[in-house]
Amino acid sequence: MAIDERSVHGGAALVLRLLVCVVAARAVSAVADGPLLNGNFEDPPNQSQMSGSVVTGEHAVSYWKTSGHIEFICSGQKQGDMVLTVPDGSHALRLGSGASIQQQISLTKGLYYSLTFSASRTCSQNEMLNVTAAPVSGSPAQTGELPTQTVYTSSGWDSYSWAFRAEAGLMSITVTHNCGEEEDPACGPIVDAFAIKTLSQPEASQNNMLRNGDFEEGPYIPPDSQWGVLVPPVDEDDVSPLPGWNIMAYKKSVKYIDSAHFAVPRGARAVELVSGVETALLQEVYTTVEGSWYRLEFSAGDADGCASSYDDGSSSGMKVKAYAGTAETTVDVDFRDAGGSKRGKIEFRATASPTRVVFVSLGYHTKSDNSGTLCGPVVDDVSLVPIPQPYARRLLL
Repeated sequence: MAIDERSVHGGAALVLRLLVCVVAARAVSAVADGPLLNGNFEDPPNQSQMSGSVVTGEHAVSYWKTSGHIEFICSGQKQGDMVLTVPDGSHALRLGSGASIQQQISLTKGLYYSLTFSASRTCSQNEMLNVTAAPVSGSPAQTGELPTQTVYTSSGWDSYSWAFRAEAGLMSITVTHNCGEEEDPACGPIVDAFAIKTLSQPEASQNNMLRNGDFEEGPYIPPDSQWGVLVPPVDEDDVSPLPGWNIMAYKKSVKYIDSAHFAVPRGARAVELVSGVETALLQEVYTTVEGSWYRLEFSAGDADGCASSYDDGSSSGMKVKAYAGTAETTVDVDFRDAGGSKRGKIEFRATASPTRVVFVSLGYHTKSDNSGTLCGPVVDDVSLVPIPQPYARRLLL
């Protein structure tokens, strides 16, 4: 029986097109809230695309594109005398000097998203991680810089968050090791546990002039994470992983925590001020009217047995300072490591609009278990409401 050559070539072309479609589908993640595809790197590269622990093929790591010196790290692997650990599963990636990893993600154009991942510094004090979100075709790109100099936990691993607006339905997420001045080009941070979350944008209401005053909307917190997620400094024009709130600092962060692992005053989420006076949590309220009176209330507490102690065993306690416009108050937090919270209040007359609401910790603290983990007072359940005129007139007397 004769074989139709055109049918053979047509069938081959169809198979080729199907293979291309499969490869394209494998390269793009259509994800819901939660871990990215192979976000914890448990799907290992093929040995043919490895040289020892170094990844040699740019598409060797499933769903990721790599560039530069990338190492596939196994938990327990040694770097000199240091044993490398992995926060999620058994594997992670190390980014050498200038190295980057990238994944394409299918999102909903116009929505806001927060990326969460874990990182551990292994070398220089000056390591930085740059994060970029850009449409696969077109612009603009959104970029952020995450400082990793400060290690907040005794485990050496911290979880970071970064937020962006999806400018297209197909976005490329890139994490790059900004090397600074590394003596060893192979040296760099270990990254793992990548996840994403859609961020809603809570609005102010009649009961609260603040957006997201209860902190219930924020970045993805891995269910097994016992150390919360850091929210880094956010410039005024950037998207915040903590909608409604900005973090003002040079290179320090606040920590977003959950009630599954911390003592949260109300609801399921709160913010822990872990960087002392170097970091301020703030929100600007544009609906206040100059000359009118308002009441700011909030909870301040001890989220996780956080206290600085003197040699004689006495506790120095913690202090949260709150500002509302030109008014201020300080709340002492000292629950002897037992958790708990108390309410703070400011009644003030707006002298300008917008009114800036600010919270800052007045000290530096570590956990009382001597682990060295940085901690601080927790802030939650923040509300700002107008004071009725009859009561406001009494405040003037």
